[in-house]
Amino acid sequence: MHSRKTVTAPECPVGESHCTVINEVIALREQVVTDPLTGLYNLRYFHQALEQELERTERTRIATAVMMIDLDFFKQINDTWGHEAGNDVLTSVAAIIRASTRRLDIQCRYGGEEFVVILPSTERRLAVQVAERLRENIDAAEVETAGQTLTVTASIGLAFHNADNPDNASGLVASADHFLYKAKREGRNRVCYPAFESEEVIVCGEERQALGSMFADQTDNDEEVFEGDWSESDWS
Repeated sequence: MHSRKTVTAPECPVGESHCTVINEVIALREQVVTDPLTGLYNLRYFHQALEQELERTERTRIATAVMMIDLDFFKQINDTWGHEAGNDVLTSVAAIIRASTRRLDIQCRYGGEEFVVILPSTERRLAVQVAERLRENIDAAEVETAGQTLTVTASIGLAFHNADNPDNASGLVASADHFLYKAKREGRNRVCYPAFESEEVIVCGEERQALGSMFADQTDNDEEVFEGDWSESDWS
C-alpha cells in the first residue's frame, strides 16, 4: 500500500487536541483515492495524477510514460479456482508492481485485472526497461492460494508524452491501451510500445537515486547520459 501521511502533535497547526481529527480527515482522503483490495491508487486518482504529470512534462520537456498492464487469461483463474484465488493473485501482482517500480512512479489499479503505472520524467528506453523487468518479475512469481501454487503472466503496453508526441491524457491512455492489445495479439507475456530510433536517455541524479537497487552502478552525478545498448547488468 502506498504510504499514508499523518500529522504528529508537534506538527499540528491548530493544537494537539485537533491532531486526531486531522489524521482522520487524511485517512478518509486516502480511502477516496485507494483501491481497497490492492492498496494501489484507484482509477479516480490515476486520472488526476496523469493530468498533473502531463502539465509537468510541458514545463520540463522531460517525457512521461504510461504503462498499461493486463494479466493474461485471468478469467481462467477465477473460473477454475474461484474469486478468492483471483483476489490473491491480484494482491500479489500489486505487490510486484510496487517492488518493480520506483517510489516516484504512480501505481494504480485500472479495473478488474488491469493496472496502470505513470512513470514521471522517464525517457522511453528507461520506461521499456522498467516494463520488461516488471513483466519478468510477474512471470517468475508463484502465488500460493486455494491449496495450489498459481502462476500468471502479463501483457504490457507503453505510451509516451513528450515534445514529439504531445498527446493529451485521453490520447495517451488510448495509445497505451492500443499497445497493450497489440501485446495480446502477438502472443501475450510481452511488452509493446511505439517504435523509436536510437536516442540518448537522460536521467537526473534524483531520479537515478530513486531507482535504488534496480541500478548496480549508482553515481553522485547531478545528470548522466546513457547511450548504446542496455544490458541485463544495468538492472541486476
